[in-house]
Amino acid sequence: MNGDVQRSVTTSRNILVAVDGSLYSTNAVKYLATLFGGVPDVHFHLFGVIQGGGLPEAGREWMDEQSLMTSLSRESRNRFSRLQRFCREAKERLLRHGVEEKNVSHEVTLCRASIAQDILQKARSGLYDALVIGRRGLSKIEELFMGSVSATVLGKCHDVPVWIVDKTVDSEKILVPVDGSFHSLLAVDHLAHMMHDNPRAEITLFHSSAMLASKSVLDLDRCALHWGREWCEQYLNQKDRIYEGPRQLLVQAGFPAERISWQHAFRGVEAARQIIRHALVEGFGTIVMGRRGKDSRRGLLHSVSDRVVFMADQVAIWIVG
Repeated sequence: MNGDVQRSVTTSRNILVAVDGSLYSTNAVKYLATLFGGVPDVHFHLFGVIQGGGLPEAGREWMDEQSLMTSLSRESRNRFSRLQRFCREAKERLLRHGVEEKNVSHEVTLCRASIAQDILQKARSGLYDALVIGRRGLSKIEELFMGSVSATVLGKCHDVPVWIVDKTVDSEKILVPVDGSFHSLLAVDHLAHMMHDNPRAEITLFHSSAMLASKSVLDLDRCALHWGREWCEQYLNQKDRIYEGPRQLLVQAGFPAERISWQHAFRGVEAARQIIRHALVEGFGTIVMGRRGKDSRRGLLHSVSDRVVFMADQVAIWIVG
């Protein structure tokens, strides 16, 4: 096994939490407090962006923060103060759930490009392991056609895993759809890194044989570059590689084998509906999925991960890739 696999056992994790002071941001913070309360070496940076009324359109991306502040309208300054207060209260919530004070920081800044673009820039510049955002109260159809910050971020962010929290989520059961592909393994690797020392989480690896489920072809050469040729030949050449590869990534990262289970759904027409139904019926709070790169995405709601995000209700979705 090469050094790449060992990334999953490094302890420090850095999470960027996009907040706007709304109920949806509160739901995201509550979710993180439930999932990571008492877990060491998880760092949270609460990040808010204020759309500044009164700011000049031209050149504001080059203005310093002090100049921007003095140009704000009274209403925008009040929003800035309210969001700072929200961040302090969110930090207190995390501390009450067992997160160490040194592991929580917060920042409120003025919008320079757009709120979504500023969040993306922050995520990419800070070496974050994940970007967390609460889904706004749009209907799924409104979000699809009118857009939202969460939808824009998800559509453009392929280099940092995006966690979208929909409504209130308090279950620590995690559902991981797997199909034996590189992207599926990459999602499990991310999960292993983030949850290897979590004392409460339960992980279920889930495979669908739905009629319309896409048939994945494993790229062993690509996997070997990431996890090493020896590891891949040992765990990805077996008949049960769809299960054994992900399981080994979790176990070798330190996640207890007794809290990993396997379920295979044979009936149904479409994989995304099976995933959502299973999460709802069995009380899962999180679904972790890999997706192909942006160059492979074609059409509206083309991929299984697209459709799962679209149909999700009262669950957190982690999208990796």
